[in-house]
Amino acid sequence: MLPTNIIATAEAENNGELYTINLNVNGHSLIADELTEKGGLDLGPAPGDYICMSLASCTVITLRMYANRKGWNLQKIHAKVNLVSGKALPSGNNTFYVELSFSGDLTDEQRQRLMEIADACPVHRLLKKPNDIITMLA
Repeated sequence: MLPTNIIATAEAENNGELYTINLNVNGHSLIADELTEKGGLDLGPAPGDYICMSLASCTVITLRMYANRKGWNLQKIHAKVNLVSGKALPSGNNTFYVELSFSGDLTDEQRQRLMEIADACPVHRLLKKPNDIITMLA
């Protein structure tokens, strides 16, 4: 039995088409796939891309909420997230690199505060913590 405090849900289904996956998230239909080099049809982002999209979008939303509450003149927020395999790094840890840029009339102190707030986004906090995955047969 699932706990009642679920914070997010997604459903994925494959109907025999190579690696093309139909996703349903709160009534939104999306597609996931693999690149052609990996045997897919490249009809949508790969699963790892969705993780990067989640971190990028949550970071930008968190920053927008904060800047709006403060009344700051933050016109544009741009986040680019790259995920590098731990196999390629001395630490052995998979690592997300988040590049941020801002446009608007901001002081150096405001820019620095935005960089601190970026690390407080819920997806950032979720990915930084150890997580458990429990797979069950429905």
